[in-house]
Amino acid sequence: MRKAFISPTKYVQGEDELLNLGYFVKSFGDSALLIAHPDDVQRVKAKLDATAEKFNITFVESGFRGECSREEVARLQEIAKEKGCTCTIGLGGGKAIDAAKCVAEGDALIICPTIAATDAPTSHSAVLYTPEGSFDDYAYFKQSPSVVLVDTTVIANAPTRFLVSGMGDALSTYFEARATAKSYSRVNASLPMGSREGYTPSAVGTNAALALAKLCYEMLLTDGAKAKVASDSNVVTQALENIVETNILLSGLGFESGGLAAAHAIHNGLTVLEGTHHYFHGEKVSFGTIAQLVLENAPTEELHQVMDFCLSVGLPVSLADIGVETITQEELLKVAEIACIPEESIHAMPFPITVPEVAAAIAAADRIGREYKARQEAK
Repeated sequence: MRKAFISPTKYVQGEDELLNLGYFVKSFGDSALLIAHPDDVQRVKAKLDATAEKFNITFVESGFRGECSREEVARLQEIAKEKGCTCTIGLGGGKAIDAAKCVAEGDALIICPTIAATDAPTSHSAVLYTPEGSFDDYAYFKQSPSVVLVDTTVIANAPTRFLVSGMGDALSTYFEARATAKSYSRVNASLPMGSREGYTPSAVGTNAALALAKLCYEMLLTDGAKAKVASDSNVVTQALENIVETNILLSGLGFESGGLAAAHAIHNGLTVLEGTHHYFHGEKVSFGTIAQLVLENAPTEELHQVMDFCLSVGLPVSLADIGVETITQEELLKVAEIACIPEESIHAMPFPITVPEVAAAIAAADRIGREYKARQEAK
């Protein structure tokens, strides 16, 4: 049995941790290409200036244009070369982080998320888009980031919806890893950078990854609602610290080394519905998780526990909650068809998958979610 596990070299999290960013830059040299949206730079400028002065390092502004495209990556790499940057920093949300991964190509990379909306910061993968914002391709690098540095003060002052969306993304981690383990399916941790002759990328997840994925779910149940209150109040509490770690580290290691299954594939199918376009990744994954549990006929108690959690933090439990008030049978089948393309993670489920069954699971999950929410609200 061939197994694989991947993780960042170092993960550091705490209040005002950006003040120590210069220390980590210094371990690579004295200058760093800073890839970040101007608004994110402005939010933390005082901390960036303080850490640059304290550790005598230079941040080279990149003028990041907001899209992780091949053209933008090439432009940023040229700036790094011209300025002699010794490391790359991705600061902000998903696009800036992915652009930094692509620029660094697995070497001397520091990731500083300013929101905890997804589990992408720890991974060795990125998503490429066209300059117009359409999906282009996935990219995998030889290793995960060298450092993931998380300033919980910054995250506590971001809109709470980002944190809750991150919980939605993290919610799927255990159930997808559990399904993948049962089917002995390949995990992302085994994927190499580009094409390597003689390398077999087939490897299953480790027991360690499954344990982390299970802890991810347990932490959500324990501290999710309390962390939301802290975020609403823009304060850092132990519950908030725990959920930031859950959203970024536990979910990140759990999905990449534990595997993806139906929840994320159903999310991808749902993006064909125009109503979902105004909702975050994790919000759609939340409903995808409920649909996966219906698809695998999970125990009613487990399904209710998941929906209770979703309702406690404000995550979607039905299609209406992600902008789809009504759906036709034709639309259901279209969503299911996209979720079931041969390359999709839904085939990691431990049983054969068909389009009609997936469409049925989505429809049933929607009705179950609507009726459960109505009953809870009526109490």
